[in-house]
Amino acid sequence: MNNEQSHLETVKIYKALGEPNRLSIVKLLTKHKELCCTEIEEHLDFKGSTLSHHLKQLADCGVLKLSRKEGTFHYYQLNQDTLKRYVAVETVLD
Repeated sequence: MNNEQSHLETVKIYKALGEPNRLSIVKLLTKHKELCCTEIEEHLDFKGSTLSHHLKQLADCGVLKLSRKEGTFHYYQLNQDTLKRYVAVETVLD
C-alpha cells in the first residue's frame, strides 16, 4: 500500500468513527464478542435502516466484520486488526 492509499484509508476510518452513532456501536461492541442487529438495537436509540447504514459504513472501512449468519440474523464483531492500527481503544472507547 502506498502513502496515498494509506492516507485515504486512515481518513475513511476516522470519518466513520467521527460520527457519534457509529462510535456508540463500536463502544458497545468493545463490551461484547459479537452482536446481531436486534441486540445492537436493544442498546441504542436508533433502529432499522439507520442502524444498517451505520453498520455498512463501519464494515466498509474495516472497523467491523460480519462474524457469522444464523438464519436471518447477521452477527458483527470488531475487526481487532484495524482497531489496533488506527485507534487507541483503551483511551478513545472508554
